[in-house]
Amino acid sequence: MAGGLRDNRSMLAYRLTEWQEPPELVEVPVPEPGPGEVLIKVGGAGLCHSDLHLMEWPADALPIDPPFTLGHENAGWIEKLGDGVTGFEPGQPVSVYGPWGCGRCRACRLSREDYCEKQAEIGDFGGGIGLDGGMAEYMLVPSSRLLIPLGELDPRDAAPLSDAALTPYHAVKRSLHRLVPGSTAVVIGIGGLGQMAVQIIGALSAARTVAVDTAADKLEAAEALGAEHTMLADEASVEALRELTGGSGAELVLDVVGSDETLALASQVLAFEGDLTVLGLAGGTIEYGAMSLPWGARIATTYWGTAVELMEVLDLARAGRLEIRTERVGLDGVADAYDRLRRGEIDGLSLIHI
Repeated sequence: MAGGLRDNRSMLAYRLTEWQEPPELVEVPVPEPGPGEVLIKVGGAGLCHSDLHLMEWPADALPIDPPFTLGHENAGWIEKLGDGVTGFEPGQPVSVYGPWGCGRCRACRLSREDYCEKQAEIGDFGGGIGLDGGMAEYMLVPSSRLLIPLGELDPRDAAPLSDAALTPYHAVKRSLHRLVPGSTAVVIGIGGLGQMAVQIIGALSAARTVAVDTAADKLEAAEALGAEHTMLADEASVEALRELTGGSGAELVLDVVGSDETLALASQVLAFEGDLTVLGLAGGTIEYGAMSLPWGARIATTYWGTAVELMEVLDLARAGRLEIRTERVGLDGVADAYDRLRRGEIDGLSLIHI
């Protein structure tokens, strides 16, 4: 791992110290796990577009406050168990479930901590989003319930699965009843999440997948990952998608961008009773009117996925159904990696620090 422990009490961490200020690589104390907590030696932490939003948003955008260590897609090896933790052992590879709820409400008891009923009271959303995340040499996880064993998966490659795969998996799974033979699923935006969405649709359903993006190289990646059709996003996209579906439209459209332009495209290619699910955080809006959407259409946002769904994602990866594309960099290269992510120069899931 980049840097290494200097005196067994301090480590490097990439932290957001102020809103709308560049994060800093600083030295911080190594956490000591208390009762019920687990210290993880970080193997990988994925870079995500939502991290860029965190860096850019004003102070009142979220009910959280810096400083905190970035990195909400995390995996590693158990370093130390706090008192009372059972079922895990030092050295075991684990994935860290990202959304940290109260653990006690009805949603949390159903493993749906992404929709915790006490979120407004908690304030922080989890490691890397209000609390210290995995862009450090070690990470403190507040409860062993948030850890999922990786088995033979390498934490350095599996880290992005906890968000870049889990988020589209959750979105696709809720619409599986629509993805019958002969149906069409459209994925708009073929970055990290979009590439995983293409694979997940193919793994879970009989629907044909159409990948849409403004970049030809990303469409080539989508085709290699199983998309039956690819299409450049332009003024002819609506007509082309309608023609491809025989005029009926798509049963599922995943908008992984979420801009005004992509939402407009998505709303125009939906089938009757189709699902438009928005995963992207570009801040776009969609105009609603009595005749603006197909009859029975549903528009939804989703947030992450459940812990049980993360188990299922990891099972897909172990079965070889998900190709994990990563590029590894050290902590000292994270700032440059975020710049590349901002410029759209990263092909694949995420860059991983080791």
